[in-house]
Amino acid sequence: MNLIVLLGIVVTLATGVPVLLQLLRNHPRGLIILFFAEMWERFSYYGMRSILIFYLTQHLLFDDETANLQYGSYTSLVYLLPLLGGILADRYLGTRKAVAFGALLLVAGHLTMAFEGAPAKQTLTYAGQTYEVVLDGRMENRDVRLMVAGQPYEFGPAAAGGLEIKNLPAGGPLPAVLPEGSYELKNQVDLLGKNAFYLAVSLIIMGVGFLKPNISTIVGQLYPQGDPRRDSGFTLYYYGINLGAFWASVLCGLLGTNFGWWAGFGLAGVGMLAGFIVFVLGKKHLEGKGEPPNPELLAKPLAGPINREWLIYLGGVAGVLPIWWLVQRNDVVGTALTWSSGLAFLFIAYVIAFVCKTWVERQRMMLAVVLILGAVVFFTLFEQAGTSLNLFAARNVDLVGVTAAQTQSFNAGYILIFAPIFAAAWAWLAARKRDPNPTLKFGLGLLQVGLGFMIVVWGAGFADDQYRLPMIFLALLYMFHTTGELFLSPVGLSEITKLSLAKVVSFMMAVWFLASSIAQYVGGTIAAMAGTHTVGGQVTDPKASLESSLAVFNMLGLWGMGIGVGFIVLSFFIKGWAHGVNDPANHPQPEPIAPVLDGERQAVNPAAMRADREA
Repeated sequence: MNLIVLLGIVVTLATGVPVLLQLLRNHPRGLIILFFAEMWERFSYYGMRSILIFYLTQHLLFDDETANLQYGSYTSLVYLLPLLGGILADRYLGTRKAVAFGALLLVAGHLTMAFEGAPAKQTLTYAGQTYEVVLDGRMENRDVRLMVAGQPYEFGPAAAGGLEIKNLPAGGPLPAVLPEGSYELKNQVDLLGKNAFYLAVSLIIMGVGFLKPNISTIVGQLYPQGDPRRDSGFTLYYYGINLGAFWASVLCGLLGTNFGWWAGFGLAGVGMLAGFIVFVLGKKHLEGKGEPPNPELLAKPLAGPINREWLIYLGGVAGVLPIWWLVQRNDVVGTALTWSSGLAFLFIAYVIAFVCKTWVERQRMMLAVVLILGAVVFFTLFEQAGTSLNLFAARNVDLVGVTAAQTQSFNAGYILIFAPIFAAAWAWLAARKRDPNPTLKFGLGLLQVGLGFMIVVWGAGFADDQYRLPMIFLALLYMFHTTGELFLSPVGLSEITKLSLAKVVSFMMAVWFLASSIAQYVGGTIAAMAGTHTVGGQVTDPKASLESSLAVFNMLGLWGMGIGVGFIVLSFFIKGWAHGVNDPANHPQPEPIAPVLDGERQAVNPAAMRADREA
């Protein structure tokens, strides 16, 4: 049995059985419905994410730079659309209908991903003659050879640059060494399969936009205000998110490697379909929560016989087309984010200078800006997991008993283990009024994410003769990235809503989502810097690949640790800028803030966010 599967079963049984017993004995039945619905939704997202970069580089034969930039565009839009979905649910649809619609779009998107189309083909042209590049296998099991005179030959880097064809008989149509610049590689891509991929990710982006910001809002609505079960209910719900993310990387990565892209992506789609079925069939257990705020307005015809509800659905489907266009244009996404960021921060500066009436309001707004900038840096580094770190695992890590895609489960697995410990630690510190201020937490989180990269850099001396590092260094990197995340997740968007001036709280929420989107985009751009030359999706020079990755990781590690130290020092000077906003006596929070994969608490419906601000 695959090692990571065996360990996963042990961890799941040890942590999952107590969770299931609590769900059945002590909580509303609706929590079980939401638990499994969101577990399967995260299963589908992280299952796809675990193999996406390999699909781009090996099936579509994008070069490393193009693939990483494409990944950045996709995830950037994934983190931007939830704001729109939250607003539509808040004002019109209600959270239950928004979740159901989003789930349908996600099912369609993930199942469309299972349609591979024909794999891209690559040819090498030398001296006017064309030779086929033979491609076989996926991810770390990739085997690429050059077909010469009807026989496949291995190849690698030549000492003076270019390609060396190994064991090629003398007197053949090709010389054993092809100098750099003497040959040309061309790709032939199946346009139907490529466009199906873009359609699939566009459906997923729109689906996440409707589902992700709304489902957790219903959890809070299941409990009356002051219900002592509320905190533990959210903790159990968040466990389901992490469990789904863990098993997604384990199983989709395993199937994708051994059976085909269709199997990995298809399993993600089946998972999302299971989540949709659970949610629809369990409607009665939601006790009428999450319904539209004004059903009469929603049902009233707005465009001929089409009412507002169906107009929103049709608009959501139609919106897939501009997303399909946008996700293919990384430069346009980058330009839009740059202009949006510039205008957003100019407006914040105006608010601080002219709208805020007291020094307390100004300092709170300035602290919110500091935290937003810290989040951009942290998630830029943290989100290397799906791109540069995933490719690094396949190319330069000695994978013992796991696949490269399965290393994506390390983060979620660590959260399953460490989240209860951190939650207890934060509660213990808060009870003694020693809970670190938000800026200090951000600094410690940044320090750890940077340290994670440096551990891999320091492990370079242990690389074997194939330029592969022992897997323990990658495992330690993910451990420090996870503990760093657990320092940030208790802060997140909730802190921004409490610090922001009441007049602009919705705008500041939008800026937070924009910051998360920027981090995804910049993360893809940085990952492109770690890329190396490939033929048929396989590196030609493992040594160069290792050196390229470690150079970028070293840069990220030093910047992460340096900025983290800067935040720690800064925290002692600006710790008073919150002016008591986090004092429970002054600001009781309607929902707990629990540690969870990818900062799930930051993606909650705007109504819940305003409740944080107004309570």
